[in-house]
Amino acid sequence: MINLKLPRIKLCQLPTDLEPASILSEKLGNVNIYFKRDDNTGLAMGGNKGRKLEFLLADAVKNGSDVIITTGSIQSNHARMTCAACKKLGIDVILVLKGKKPSSFQGNLLLEKLMNADIRFVDALSYADINITVNYIMGELKAEGKKPYFIPVGGSVGLGACGYVDGALELFQQADKQALRIDYIVNAVGSGGTSAGFEVGVRLAKKNSKIVGISVDAEKSVFKQDIARIAQDCASLLKVDLNILPEDVIVFDKYIGEEGYGKPSRQGIEAIKLVAETEGIILDPVYSGKAMAGLIDLVKKGYFKDGSNIVFLHTGGTPALFDMLVDSGN
Repeated sequence: MINLKLPRIKLCQLPTDLEPASILSEKLGNVNIYFKRDDNTGLAMGGNKGRKLEFLLADAVKNGSDVIITTGSIQSNHARMTCAACKKLGIDVILVLKGKKPSSFQGNLLLEKLMNADIRFVDALSYADINITVNYIMGELKAEGKKPYFIPVGGSVGLGACGYVDGALELFQQADKQALRIDYIVNAVGSGGTSAGFEVGVRLAKKNSKIVGISVDAEKSVFKQDIARIAQDCASLLKVDLNILPEDVIVFDKYIGEEGYGKPSRQGIEAIKLVAETEGIILDPVYSGKAMAGLIDLVKKGYFKDGSNIVFLHTGGTPALFDMLVDSGN
């Protein structure tokens, strides 16, 4: 594990397992797939955001903050895990969620309700609009004498990405013990922070693994810019001299689905079923299901070299299954 000279609070159950998916690999043929089980990090059913929160909330505590504000979609895993972490630390939390208030609370919303979260719904088109509401809430809190701390969507800033620098080094340490060469690391890209941390971590570990991002939201040109920027910010915080350019970043954007972000796709549902049937591992319809659909399609198209070892980062998100996944008739 990297010795980061940054404040950090233990929130996650680490290290998470690195396990082979032998039946899935045999089904697809020509490649060896492994799962990095970051769905098992803890914090109200787990997920990748916990690694970022260990650094972000440590910074908030260091700054004496007493209210955390964050934002995300209606079924945001980040919002759910931020809420759980704040409850664990005894810090107030306000979730500003993008979308109309639903008639019933399911999935992540149900868990947030159970944790008695202060949830504000904003029916807006963009996070720029959401941030106007956030700034207003911040102003109100400061006027009341509070010290609010804002965590952007997904925790995807340089400090948050440090969680996946550490995660990458943890992964390579596990792989080295297994004498496993990792050729590719595949992960869902929803805000870019996880990929950014991996980009830095791979370079610090002096490995040749390629980070392959599968977008679940924006066009690849957007995420290439975002990931490179966050990675550079992360490297600066760690005081390491790296030059990560947008053209160095690999992102595929053909697997978002016809209905876009936050909605199940046909390919994603098929991938969820295949992984469940072969490995007994449950993916989610917003992130990991679509990322696995991308991995499967890229295997079929010959993108990965025969015999490659591919690590798939399971980012969690299982609660969304109980709100979004519909019966496809199979």
